[in-house]
Amino acid sequence: MKRLALWSMTLVLLLASNGWGRQESLTAEEKQKLEKIDRVLVEVIALSDKGPADPAPFIEVVTKRMKEFGYTVVTDPAQPHDVTFSIKCEQHKIWEGTTKMGSDADLPDSPSRLWKGPACQLSYVLESKKMPWRKEVRTDFVDAQQAAEAAKAGDPSDYAMSKLKERLEDYDFPALITAEWGQEERLFKVYDDPATSSARKVRLIGLFGYLFETKAVPRLLEGLKSNDIEIAKASALALGNIGQKDSVPMLIEAMKNGQPELRPSAAKALGVLGALHGDFTIVDPLLETLKTTDDVNLKIEVAWALGKLPDRKAQEPLVALQRSLYHVRENDADPKLVKLKEAVNWSIKQIDTWEYLQ
Repeated sequence: MKRLALWSMTLVLLLASNGWGRQESLTAEEKQKLEKIDRVLVEVIALSDKGPADPAPFIEVVTKRMKEFGYTVVTDPAQPHDVTFSIKCEQHKIWEGTTKMGSDADLPDSPSRLWKGPACQLSYVLESKKMPWRKEVRTDFVDAQQAAEAAKAGDPSDYAMSKLKERLEDYDFPALITAEWGQEERLFKVYDDPATSSARKVRLIGLFGYLFETKAVPRLLEGLKSNDIEIAKASALALGNIGQKDSVPMLIEAMKNGQPELRPSAAKALGVLGALHGDFTIVDPLLETLKTTDDVNLKIEVAWALGKLPDRKAQEPLVALQRSLYHVRENDADPKLVKLKEAVNWSIKQIDTWEYLQ
């Protein structure tokens, strides 16, 4: 039992590294101040190869988008404000740095050391302290001159600035900064709005999982039954990340009888939940699914899940499946079979290791 607790705690820490790591870097006083933010001072610097560019289009976009989450936006530093949200847009980005490893540095939208083309860097300042949160949006071209010529768009500096404005219009930074500030009620309000697009709801669901937001569970359980498959899949994964044991029965049902595209996500979530709680009741449903399904994607996730909660009863079915995959090689024509073999081999190793530790 002690080893099981240690196993589960290790998985908890791995899952928590993204969500809780940010919170642990803040003081209790800073967290309280972030949760109360309402008035946001927006400051924009725009720099092209010709010199300072007009920041007004960027200010307009950022102001509009922050208001989507109910913030009061000011642009005059003399006006009362709770935080300063800074955006620096450049035709040729100058590296300003971020954490060297871990946390936001590992995310796709973190500032890149290598990117030298057009980019906007987003950050915020709380009471004169520049906080570690950093995001960056980039154009899909490095050389604005070449891109403008190819698009027959005229001045390359104007073209670069216009494309960066488009990126800010599309990038969901208001949701990310709201999650950073721990203001889940603003996230819920946007999620619950009938006018909110499916794609945005999927992104918000991901944030609920990232924040380990237990208040989101009722919405996620409802999302699990959604006819929108992307919402259903995202809800399953978020439920796994949040880790409430009460979610297990509905995830089992989703894995066994849900839409075909949903079932692998439900199996993946069950593996996480089973390991977190040492809940071996998920093993039999996983083994039944492994035996009855022909869906390779589902088999892959079930195999991974069985390795996260090692149980001797899973060894024989996994070894049998391993034998059937003996012919599969890394360069196999069917990459799904390669992934399945990898999952099966890993899970068998986990069970063997677990048996050795007993």
